[in-house]
Amino acid sequence: MTYCVGVLVKDGLAMLADTRTNAGVDNVSTYRKLRIFGNDGRRLIAVASAGSLSTTQTAMERARLGITAPDTKQVEMLEEATSIHRAAYLLGQAIRFTRDEMEGLKQEEVNIDATLLVGGSVGGEPTRLFLVYGAGNFIECCSDTPYLQIGETKYGRPILDRALTYDTELDEAVKIALISFSSTMRSDLAVGLPIDVVTMRSGACTAELVHRIDDQDEYYRDLDERWSEALRAAQASIPRPPYR
Repeated sequence: MTYCVGVLVKDGLAMLADTRTNAGVDNVSTYRKLRIFGNDGRRLIAVASAGSLSTTQTAMERARLGITAPDTKQVEMLEEATSIHRAAYLLGQAIRFTRDEMEGLKQEEVNIDATLLVGGSVGGEPTRLFLVYGAGNFIECCSDTPYLQIGETKYGRPILDRALTYDTELDEAVKIALISFSSTMRSDLAVGLPIDVVTMRSGACTAELVHRIDDQDEYYRDLDERWSEALRAAQASIPRPPYR
């Protein structure tokens, strides 16, 4: 029950995540799913999570405190990662170790799956964005498709495919991502406000924006209504089919 998106454009990176963890007529709860590490001028690691809350919480704490990396046999901590690629690797291993420990819960029909978006820059390296799977493997975002999604992805994808390119300005990319959230929340009650947002310029190790959008946010309310009106106007302007 979540939706997270990361967009990597020429100007930089934006990551957005909703906060809903449970949804029902009389039971709605929220939890922050976008976490920031560093943000001190030397490293900025942003992590968005989807899936089992217990898996992601345990894995994140394990990576923060330090895990024995399978490839080096050394204890490494997330906040000392030498690159974003290494941060994605450590978080992938932390999720895999955690899922292995929880394997017995599958017999109780407990969902232990989790995925992460990991982005940022360490030491001024080019800003990068990765999608980390529950098995520990991961893929990297590229300029051909400058976004990655996790969670409830299908409703928000069309606007990203149609409007977002690698040359899109960062502020415009944030707007497109918020429209993606608007479309998702319109069709899926499992995704909801507040939305956490972080942006960073390419190669920067400090965030340009860290912001939470709630149901009183005037810009988001205006965007949501304008998008609905624009869709209705576009639909009305298209001629009816000539088929008889």
